[in-house]
Amino acid sequence: MNGRWWLGLLRLALLLLGGFVSAEGGDGTVRVATYNLQNYLAMDRRVDGTFRPDYPKPESEKTALREVIRSAAPDILALQEIGPLPYLEELRRDLEKEGLVYPYRVLLEAADEERHTAVLSRIPFVENRSTDRLLFRYFGEEEAAKRGLIELVFECGGESWSLFVIHLKSRYTDREDDPESEIRRVGEARAIRDVILERYPDPATGSFVLAGDLNDTKGSRSLNALLKRGKTEISRAIPATNQWGQSWTYFYGKEEVYSRADYLLVSPGLVSRVVGGKGVVLESEVAARASDHRLVWLDLSFAD
Repeated sequence: MNGRWWLGLLRLALLLLGGFVSAEGGDGTVRVATYNLQNYLAMDRRVDGTFRPDYPKPESEKTALREVIRSAAPDILALQEIGPLPYLEELRRDLEKEGLVYPYRVLLEAADEERHTAVLSRIPFVENRSTDRLLFRYFGEEEAAKRGLIELVFECGGESWSLFVIHLKSRYTDREDDPESEIRRVGEARAIRDVILERYPDPATGSFVLAGDLNDTKGSRSLNALLKRGKTEISRAIPATNQWGQSWTYFYGKEEVYSRADYLLVSPGLVSRVVGGKGVVLESEVAARASDHRLVWLDLSFAD
């Protein structure tokens, strides 16, 4: 079994015995992951060929999700497409029963009343700066980013850094003048960028990670808005591949298209702490049963 999974059991045992152990790895590393759970909520869906109104994510898919998460055993897990708080608590409880304990959690409910972003963490955060009302201009009107913006501040190895969790608008659109909702995603990305630059005016010396589902590919305007503004480099997209060297993270079954939609972006001031300079896309038979997205993770080393 995965060594980090057993480390989670060891940490739980020590806590139950009244001891204390740092949530950081023994070598000073912190594993950060992002995962779109594909509708971990109640909705109209087809299950085993039968239409089910207002039906939760099937138990077989939930079981597969937890196996994926346990195999990565992230210290900090950014989530997309989770329902209201009871769904997050269910996931947290079920993971704990299976040996992976997350004492700290945050759920953000924003303009999208069904699909939310969240964080599960082994490490306590020292500040929650999240906003559920992130505004931008869209065809002359003021709009709110669908899922808001989570920002949690952590301190690891004596260094303070922020985790931003994002989930940009899907490609579905109800406007002919905004095909695939590209203009809306760009607006959301720029609003997020402005918040980041307000927090960290000089990303070259700032420490932060952006994790989430951009619903866009490499070279898109929304991704570029989060990478650079003018001559200011905001973040770098950390390369990540699966065991076959493939970088795709999302499978659109209707058209059988594989693409990268899920990213871990790291500030220039923190990028030197990315172990090996790259991350991992977790692909397996179980992962294919769990979600149409793949979990992506990287390790940050805070050892001096």
